[in-house]
Amino acid sequence: MNNEQPIIVGLDIGTTKIAAIAGRKNEFGKLEILGFGRANSNGVQHGMVLNIDQTIKAIQTALENCYASNPNLPISEVYVGIAGHHIKSLQTRGDIVRQNTDEEIKQSEIDQLINDQYKTYIPAGDQIIDVIPQEFTVDNFQNIPDPIGYSGVKVGANFHIITGDKNAIRNINRSVEKAGLITKDLVLQPLASAAAVMCDHDLEAGVAIVDIGGGTTDLAVFYEGILKHTAVIPFGGENITNDIKTGLGVLKTQAEQMKVQFGSALADEAKSNAFITIPGLRGMAPKEISVKNLAAIIQARMSEIMDFVSYHLKQVGLDNRLLNGGVILTGGGSQLKHLIQLTEYVTGLNARIGYPNEHLAAGHIEELAKPMYSTCLGLILKGYNDYENKRKQFELQYTKVNIPAHLQQPSVDEVEADITNHKNIVVKPRKTLKGFMDSFKNGLIEMFKEEGDSEL
Repeated sequence: MNNEQPIIVGLDIGTTKIAAIAGRKNEFGKLEILGFGRANSNGVQHGMVLNIDQTIKAIQTALENCYASNPNLPISEVYVGIAGHHIKSLQTRGDIVRQNTDEEIKQSEIDQLINDQYKTYIPAGDQIIDVIPQEFTVDNFQNIPDPIGYSGVKVGANFHIITGDKNAIRNINRSVEKAGLITKDLVLQPLASAAAVMCDHDLEAGVAIVDIGGGTTDLAVFYEGILKHTAVIPFGGENITNDIKTGLGVLKTQAEQMKVQFGSALADEAKSNAFITIPGLRGMAPKEISVKNLAAIIQARMSEIMDFVSYHLKQVGLDNRLLNGGVILTGGGSQLKHLIQLTEYVTGLNARIGYPNEHLAAGHIEELAKPMYSTCLGLILKGYNDYENKRKQFELQYTKVNIPAHLQQPSVDEVEADITNHKNIVVKPRKTLKGFMDSFKNGLIEMFKEEGDSEL
């Protein structure tokens, strides 16, 4: 365990679940999970906090579960994800003329350039959440990824600015504060998810990260190592569940269960002769629902979401084969059957599921590598990015906290030791083909013997 690093906590306030994960980087730069808790979310719709009281209770439940998994955890500051259809983005340009042209460009000058962008005019009622530099220029030299160390008179950059509704941001901050925590930073959810599922090769090749959550689908597009575009599409897994509920006349819990167990994103792949039987309400006759009809409803909504993704890619001129890395699907909704095929058909790009195990240390439990935890794990990585680049103040003294046993998979040695302890296990020798044929022949002889005996 590396005690020279801070413990960073990610808090994902989603439409269907609230997750709190505490992690610390080990000596190999991989995330070790020190605490994990989740709770059902009630006060959030389409990624926005509407009922503050219910959201506070859900955050506290997730925290209690996190403490239950590891009572030694110190949790006070959290990195929080933000989404919702109020999120907008714009491109700006900023330049500064340097005071000391004889010296090389320093980090303080880049910080000044970024801070100046927070004065950009945005509509009343909105607030800047994040300013992300894309590519820098120094005098006549363009497309510089990192200008520190260069020498020149004028330094500038193109920026991607993310804005959100002031009230929506205030509701998140109030919920977190009333739950007894401090918001260290707000991070746009698709950027957090991208950090968790992407590697350097993806960044270089160019990818579109599509995070299908409960209330929203978040999009982040990277090309030539630069964040080109972000968007929040106001549809997600909840919309599919509501469509099934309305279209098939079932309860919401039944609709969710059918979607998870029998759902498919392609109606052509569903069996036409397969049916799901649902118990009737209060003595009414049970209902039979066609698996093909279920898939048709899911396909209609999923196609709509993917059409939005294609539209956003067209907007930034990356709709054709320019994204060599294709589409990376993540989030809870990405686990639908045949979604990869539908995505490839609608967008014309290669697709795969993005699991957040890219930066996780070995030996973690399988639950944490599910796509639904991409955002939460990405928030921890965003925190480490701040720590490593000295963007935020962190404590100088770090506490020693061990990984709880139930958050680790048993090692191979432990499994072998467990088997050797059970002396009474009888291991039957595996039958060879000859042994199988002999037993088959003996069986036939016995059968004919019995027939012959019965005739006599």
